[in-house]
Amino acid sequence: MNVIIFILSFLSMEFVAWFAHKYVMHGFLWYLHEDHHTGNHSFEPLERNDFFFLIFATPGIACLALGSLFDVPYCLPIGLGITAYGFCYFLVHDIFIHQRIKWLRNSDNVYFRSIRKAHKVHHKHLTKEDGECFGMLLVPFKYFKAELKKQA
Repeated sequence: MNVIIFILSFLSMEFVAWFAHKYVMHGFLWYLHEDHHTGNHSFEPLERNDFFFLIFATPGIACLALGSLFDVPYCLPIGLGITAYGFCYFLVHDIFIHQRIKWLRNSDNVYFRSIRKAHKVHHKHLTKEDGECFGMLLVPFKYFKAELKKQA
């Protein structure tokens, strides 16, 4: 049962990330996210947008603590699912897409090219309005399909 809860927690985070990105980051907390659309995306200096790491890590840390320290049922696999998603988000967004650490530069996988294209489309908007492609791991099919056509 814990494995199922872990997987469901991980998968549900894509919706949470999409919702938070569209309605929180491009909504009432735009002042924290704005520099991510206009900045240079390096770790030096940190962007105000990097504070979202603390905001999104808090539920995962709370669930890990409740599950491991206080043995609250199902909190540990939920916390692990949230944390695993956060790690994947960091790898995909900060390392693969924005190259904040120079790894994974030469990936020629259709899925990864689709992710990069969708994120590029998202970043063409420099204001909080008219945004698109708010998710991270689930790519709109039109980008995947376009990359498949390029490969053929």
